[in-house]
Amino acid sequence: MCDNKIEMIVGWFQGYKQKTKHPTGDRLEKRKKKMKETEAQAKLSLKLQAYQYLKTKILNCEYRPNEFLNEQKLCAEMGNISRTPMRDALGRLEQEGLVTILPKKGIMVAPLTIREINMVHEARTLIEPFSILHYGNKISDEIYQNYFRIFQRDTTNVSDLNEYYETDKQFHQMFIDATGNDYLISTYERIAQQNTRLRIYSGRKSRNRLLASQQEHLKIVEYCLKQDWTLASKAMEEHLYHSKEASFEAAFHADSMTI
Repeated sequence: MCDNKIEMIVGWFQGYKQKTKHPTGDRLEKRKKKMKETEAQAKLSLKLQAYQYLKTKILNCEYRPNEFLNEQKLCAEMGNISRTPMRDALGRLEQEGLVTILPKKGIMVAPLTIREINMVHEARTLIEPFSILHYGNKISDEIYQNYFRIFQRDTTNVSDLNEYYETDKQFHQMFIDATGNDYLISTYERIAQQNTRLRIYSGRKSRNRLLASQQEHLKIVEYCLKQDWTLASKAMEEHLYHSKEASFEAAFHADSMTI
């Protein structure tokens, strides 16, 4: 009788252990999985942060064209992050044509060559006047009036030029977005990256170019408000021609630019 009771107790205890083991194991597995997901998200976040940090510096010409970058110093700039997310970011930027990774030499910010300037402006001249001519009427008068007010301001009193460059960028992007053409929009996205560097670099070289560009923008907007899309398109074409000339001038007077 005692033996039967002992067997019953032992059986019950073993059954209890089996019942309690699995839920605990499941919880541990779930916890481990969550920790791995959190770690993966943190790594992804660091990669994205590194990518955005470097890209902003390059596009704003804080890292000059042809400048060599030191991977260790870049990691230190971002609070001593590991090299893994930094290398991932540099790989993405190389694919976008913003840096060149040279074996045994280092990382070089992509130059703004004469050929690059020609290609960027040729592509813009094909896309932007076309977009205004055929899709400028899709943008409201209210938006045009807002840009008219902005471009009437005196840029010599602008304390933050980066804000002006961003407005300039959005103005041109507006016409591309108005097309609703995904192929045009994605094509222009890559052009816009290099053009941001050209815009900022030539603007820093010549304040007069900033003032001239402002007046050219104003002329485009005036024709848009009159709904004269043919003249608006031609005004954009003229603006792009002058922008190209300013980029060439900056190139010829900059040690960091090459043929």
